[in-house]
Parts: sequence; C-alpha cells; structure tokens
Amino acid sequence: MNKPPIRSNPWKYAGIASAIGMNLVVCIVLGYFIGTSLAKRTGWTPWSVIGVLGGLFTGLGSIVLMIMRILEETNE
Repeated sequence: MNKPPIRSNPWKYAGIASAIGMNLVVCIVLGYFIGTSLAKRTGWTPWSVIGVLGGLFTGLGSIVLMIMRILEETNE
C-alpha cells in the first residue's frame, strides 16, 4: 500500500515545525544547564556560554538531520 505524500496533510507540516522548534529549545536549555553546572564545579564562568553555543550547534545539526530525513521520505 502506498503512503500518501507528505504534501497532502498540513498537520504533518505543523508537527515538523513544532518538532524543529522544540528540538532547538531543548538542546540550548540542556547546554545552558550543563555549562552552568560545569561553571559551578570549576569556577570558570565561560562554561555557561560554551554550553549554550554547544547546545545551539547540536540543535542545528539535529535539525539538519531531521530535514534530510524528511526530504528522503518525500523523494521515494
């Protein structure tokens, strides 16, 4: 049985958009908390900034992988 194309269901687009947004927010917040924890343990304050940037780049990489997977599904 053939699956209907992703274009036919606007709720899938809404789900994808919310998943992308939540993914980025969760990665940044986790990076902040990990960086803050490291800053408290080591006494070196830039860990918070490094944690946020690490979370940002991790989230962006995850978003790219998610979009690549969605594009592969639409090309089948």
